[in-house]
Amino acid sequence: MTRSSDLEEEDDVDGRATKTERDLLEVLHEGRPVRPVRGTRTADLDGRRVLAWWTGFRDEVLARRGELDGQAPALVQTALAADEEVGALPAGARPGEVFAAVARGASRVEGPLHPLSTWFEELAQACTGDVGTHELALAAEHVTHPPAGGGAPVLQAMVPAARALADAERAQVPAVTALTAAYRAAADGARGTARGGVVDPVALTVAWFFERGTVV
Repeated sequence: MTRSSDLEEEDDVDGRATKTERDLLEVLHEGRPVRPVRGTRTADLDGRRVLAWWTGFRDEVLARRGELDGQAPALVQTALAADEEVGALPAGARPGEVFAAVARGASRVEGPLHPLSTWFEELAQACTGDVGTHELALAAEHVTHPPAGGGAPVLQAMVPAARALADAERAQVPAVTALTAAYRAAADGARGTARGGVVDPVALTVAWFFERGTVV
């Protein structure tokens, strides 16, 4: 169970650090932290890196389903449906083709991540070549804002991420830097979904998605 107290940096009475936001939102592979690939911080994302982004996120959802509480079945089903489409792509698929495949699969599942399928469609259309900050921001323009009072948890995480991508475009920073800003904004939005001390797992999953994009 993911609790808001777990997302705050604080020390216990013995002076030892308790679980922090880094612990819960850190990109993991087989239980170990994943670091950015050397030499790719300033490069746009080609098809190989976008595919690594997606498969890394899929693996994250499957490996950490125990942290997703009652939403785990729907979130896992969405990830697997999208991955089925991605797996059918030919070798050397372009970024737009990968995102289009994710959109097709995600749209088949009427679950809490369904609103993101539209964003993946927009991202696929924006990507005529490699993925840069411009393409990320262009797709983010189509993110639907939640109504006053909160709205769907997926949007509570996605809307701040979209704003961060727009800011990154204005600042003309590289794609990985833009995704880092989007991840941090999504993580802040996820904290805002806490009810009774429990952070919504759907919003947490959105934060994981953007974070995974920072290490390809």
